[in-house]
Amino acid sequence: MATFIVGAVVLAVVGLIIRSMVKDKKNGKSLQCGCDCKHCNGHCH
Repeated sequence: MATFIVGAVVLAVVGLIIRSMVKDKKNGKSLQCGCDCKHCNGHCH
């Protein structure tokens, strides 16, 4: 039973992380760049 509870918690955390990444991508934030334009020569915006 404990294995299923831990598995459900891990799946919930992974789901929240993926949701946050999708939300950031829709808002124009790049996953690779991080909008630190001194490192990517301004390709973020």
